[in-house]
Amino acid sequence: MLFFFRTFVANMKKKTKHRHLHWTWLVGGLTVVVLYVWVFYSFFVSPFGFRWRALYGDMKFPDGFEIHGIDISHYQGEIDWNKLQSATIGRCPVRFVMIKATEGSSKIDEMFDENFENSLEYGFIRGAYHFWSNKSSARDQAQFFLDKVKLEKGDLPPVLDVESKPKDMSVEDFQREILTWLHIVEDRYHVKPILYTYYKFKMQYLGTPVFDDYPYWIAHYYVDHIEYKGPWKFWQHTDAGRLAGIRGYVDFNVYNGSFYDLRQLCIGGED
Repeated sequence: MLFFFRTFVANMKKKTKHRHLHWTWLVGGLTVVVLYVWVFYSFFVSPFGFRWRALYGDMKFPDGFEIHGIDISHYQGEIDWNKLQSATIGRCPVRFVMIKATEGSSKIDEMFDENFENSLEYGFIRGAYHFWSNKSSARDQAQFFLDKVKLEKGDLPPVLDVESKPKDMSVEDFQREILTWLHIVEDRYHVKPILYTYYKFKMQYLGTPVFDDYPYWIAHYYVDHIEYKGPWKFWQHTDAGRLAGIRGYVDFNVYNGSFYDLRQLCIGGED
């Protein structure tokens, strides 16, 4: 009888232990799932909430701006310029097109010549930008841009797109390099080049007053208003725009001023 009692107690202990293990695994699994969902939302959904809404049709356009434009490169592929000519952004026509021209001291965008010619033919105010590279000198990059891009009266000033700084270069030396490019190109066209960069990058590396002399094209996505307190001319407010004539996404921009002001900013605009 004692043997059966001991056996019964042992079996009950085993079942209790198994139940505890079962609940431990269940609680642990649920904890892992909850933690995973929280991490995913915190790092991949919440910071890009505006982008998710832009991608899925809830596009918001900055208030108070009537002059809209886009910037393009080979990433947009072949563009149907007939459709683009009649496309609108927030019921406003597309007024200007910024076009990638060169990168570093040896790369030219494969669609630049075609895009540059068509943008003028179809009645857009056009501009050309150079994408900064940390692998070659400012002087070489400026000369390469000037060799490949021939801006005309009525075109927007040349644009320098800066998004990175060499890790082994001081901020002061980096700023001197950027100013070298700007000065060389300014000497050719006798207009202040436009400086494009992200809000945080400008504040960290190009925030000194000397750069305020150059028209600023700010990239600041998915916000209702610009936090930058200094003067600016263009605002690239999303990279998830959709337009007739362009397959895939395209960057949307606004100009901070009137159409007359935009014309005055162009090469020869004050003549």
